[in-house]
Amino acid sequence: MTDADGGTDGAESDAATGTGPDDDGAGDDREDPLAAAGVDPVVPEEASDAEFPADDEVREFLREVAEDVRGDSSESRQLSAILYRVSDLYDADEETSPEEIYLNVRHIMRIKAEGGLRR
Repeated sequence: MTDADGGTDGAESDAATGTGPDDDGAGDDREDPLAAAGVDPVVPEEASDAEFPADDEVREFLREVAEDVRGDSSESRQLSAILYRVSDLYDADEETSPEEIYLNVRHIMRIKAEGGLRR
């Protein structure tokens, strides 16, 4: 370690600075909201390969709840969109996985934490 390299040896991941092996290239100095909440971002193998058989009743229930919670606030619209996306797991015509949903929600939360798309 030298003064020229900024004091790190490159082997450590620093969630607060967005550097390290999990860096998505954003290079910002903000902590990942999921890391701050103590959420483990690793999806277990058994969850990523989980089968969700088509179930019209579950899908419709989730979509009804999504409609009920949707309101004027951005948070209620986001929750509604997440519930609707989860309902896609039970739709034979949709191809998604819990991992894809998680990554999409994580991306949305990062954009929201940064002040939105139009800064």
